[in-house]
Amino acid sequence: MFNPVTQGEKFDPDGDFVKKYLPVLREVPLQYIHKPWDMPEHIQEQAGCKIGFDYPLPCVDHTQRRKLAMALFQEAKDRHAKTE
Repeated sequence: MFNPVTQGEKFDPDGDFVKKYLPVLREVPLQYIHKPWDMPEHIQEQAGCKIGFDYPLPCVDHTQRRKLAMALFQEAKDRHAKTE
């Protein structure tokens, strides 16, 4: 399962790519660069990046969707096994 947060943490650990292509996140502390929506409000103010205004809130909960996808894949696998 592809998770953009995990991929960012793994392949862009210093946030260089994020900061280059999302200038609104340039001042975001490294610990929040891949999950800026986790920043407390006072840090958002310091970074000049208010979540929901300067940067959008997440529209997908990747953990929840991964669980759903895994359940659907298992269901399809089980159905396929019954037809063999």
